[in-house]
Amino acid sequence: MRYKTRKYTPEDCGTLADLFYNTVHSVNAEDYTEEQLAVWATGRVDLNQWNESFLAHYTLVAVLHEEIVGFGDIDESGYLDRLYVHKDHQGRGIATLLCEQLEAHVYPKEVTTHASITAKPFFIKRGYCTIQEQQVARGGILLTNYIMVKRTA
Repeated sequence: MRYKTRKYTPEDCGTLADLFYNTVHSVNAEDYTEEQLAVWATGRVDLNQWNESFLAHYTLVAVLHEEIVGFGDIDESGYLDRLYVHKDHQGRGIATLLCEQLEAHVYPKEVTTHASITAKPFFIKRGYCTIQEQQVARGGILLTNYIMVKRTA
């Protein structure tokens, strides 16, 4: 299968919100409790806020035959905000394809992300170092993630 990337358009926002929800509730279910998943991905994304964020960042979507199968975004400071791949397309190089292009966009700046337990091994393979484990509160529920950095020099 040949995956391609393209720049985000506002028409993509609803699809990305659905992909985010479904990915979190399936792919991340091995590493987080139902309660944690429910506060992480509530299913009630503010689409206007997300669209503004995607437009302010360098945002790419991965497509297969015009179907969106993943997305990621990075800001100009090098903060990799979101990176999600559809549950049915995991392990096929989509996250790598997106990440390579997002990192290249801000090169030579270092890239920082807050990686989930699930995503941490992916980022380690890409040369990211764990700076700190942290507990993030959402709706009174704690979620573990990791501040990770990839230095380019």
